[in-house]
Amino acid sequence: MTERVTLITGASAGIGAELARVFAANGHRLALTARRVDRLEALANEIAARGAERPIVIPGDLEQPDAGDKIEAALAAGGVELEYLVNNAGYGVFGEAIKRDQAEQLGIIAVNIRALTDLSLRFADTLIRNRGGILNVGSVAGFLPGPGMAVYYASKAYVISFTEALRGELGPRGVRVTVLCPGPVPTEFQARAGFAPGFDSAILNVSAADVAQAAYRGLMANKRMVLPGLGIKPVPFALRLFPRAFILAAVRLFQMRKR
Repeated sequence: MTERVTLITGASAGIGAELARVFAANGHRLALTARRVDRLEALANEIAARGAERPIVIPGDLEQPDAGDKIEAALAAGGVELEYLVNNAGYGVFGEAIKRDQAEQLGIIAVNIRALTDLSLRFADTLIRNRGGILNVGSVAGFLPGPGMAVYYASKAYVISFTEALRGELGPRGVRVTVLCPGPVPTEFQARAGFAPGFDSAILNVSAADVAQAAYRGLMANKRMVLPGLGIKPVPFALRLFPRAFILAAVRLFQMRKR
């Protein structure tokens, strides 16, 4: 029988690294991919030192069009196939869309949308055969228009919609499909995006480790959506009470204060 693994993208830091620790602690063999091979190797060594089988390390940049091919080839070379897919990799940039570098913003689409879609569809048959699951990392930002981070917010709206649709298609075939929608989480995301955590992070703060635990429990329980932390849970419902124009203006004002 071919060994089954959980593939986690963006596993070199933040929520991705914590998800790797949680899955490993629960007995899953892992395959980890990210750009920073030194971080991946250190995490793989840490997991192995705790008594789990050492994860397969797959260095790669999901922004590149052939990233999915390389991941698939690496898994085949390792003689493993997917049981769970965790599409965690993603990033955003702060600033007005018309003023930011266009290539950088298209890179957000490549990672947050194209790569996530590619891997989800590429391995769907395997996940059906193994009755596994997909965990896609969205964001509470996906419920909002995001002036100041327009492409990032829009990409997460796609993740939520796509994941729910996949759940409708794959759920009847025995595949768990869950979208994780955290609020602000203290990770390297903010520094890469170009802003410092604000009062929203202080109020809604949930650690990456707690987010990962909630995500794992939600996926195993086959929840449609995981909203980690008490402060985030009411947000999607509260947004229904306000006109979209009001929400747009409020988000724009909030984002302007980050400058």
